[in-house]
Amino acid sequence: MSDSEAEPGAEALPEGLVRLLGDYERHLVSERDLAPHTVRAYLGDIAGLLDHCVRLGVDDVADLDLRTLRSWLAKLQTTGRSRTTIARRATAARVFTAWLHRTGRVPTDPGAALGSPKKHKTLPPVLRADEAEALIRSAAARADDGTAVGVRDVAMLELLYATGIRVGELVGLDIDDVDAERRVVRVFGKGRKERSVPYGVPAGRAVDRWLTTGRPSLRVEGSGAALFLGVRGRRIDQRAVRDLVHRRIADVPGAPDIGPHGLRHTAATHLLEGGADLRSVQELLGHASLATTQLYTHVTTDRLRRAYQQAHPRA
Repeated sequence: MSDSEAEPGAEALPEGLVRLLGDYERHLVSERDLAPHTVRAYLGDIAGLLDHCVRLGVDDVADLDLRTLRSWLAKLQTTGRSRTTIARRATAARVFTAWLHRTGRVPTDPGAALGSPKKHKTLPPVLRADEAEALIRSAAARADDGTAVGVRDVAMLELLYATGIRVGELVGLDIDDVDAERRVVRVFGKGRKERSVPYGVPAGRAVDRWLTTGRPSLRVEGSGAALFLGVRGRRIDQRAVRDLVHRRIADVPGAPDIGPHGLRHTAATHLLEGGADLRSVQELLGHASLATTQLYTHVTTDRLRRAYQQAHPRA
């Protein structure tokens, strides 16, 4: 079974467990304020867990124990699921059982002792500084005709690279989130956590040009306060931004094919290579854990090693 195959749906579960899933969904949406795709992923994982429980004869969550949770993860492993997928589903199980315990549905939290395989840390592809510059130049050259879309594209690329914000955070920006005088953008990240991220002069100029000459051309009655608009005047969606990044990257000879998240990796790497401390980069990126940010130290160390080997006479 491949990682892309879906877990059994809720329709295959007993009625009581279906109602339980509905209660859990309301908790994820209203109390944890998770994004829709995250809610769907959690519910799919837990539907698979509950289906496994039913097959083992455990149809009451009060009887859910650590042994059952471990057998579920073991089954996933035997069906060829990746370490990353199993680790994610172990996390989903822990979140679920913590909720069950907190709401009095189970006497103890069986997921508290549930381990998960460590995910392989892969080095994300990033652009060199000259490639990032070429990316912006490519978009700027196409915007020389003054079209609103071209001006918008430059502003979005500049802001993605300058701030390292997520694509979802970019498309969620409103005009009032931009403080042009202080060159700071207010961002609402995962779990609606707010943070302020500074940006440089080039990004400031690009955003100002978009607001003064580009956005008015695309604005319609239903545009609202959205900072970036699509061709029909509505808030631009993530897919359009991803397509833009891939198209402009294709204009840069030899550059890796990255998307908006690759620009986020690139921004973090260049900040660290420029001397920024890890804690500051963590705050800028909105990482809840410093361990997540530390992934980028592997990137910079790898580059330093290559530079040493190429330049030092006794390397």
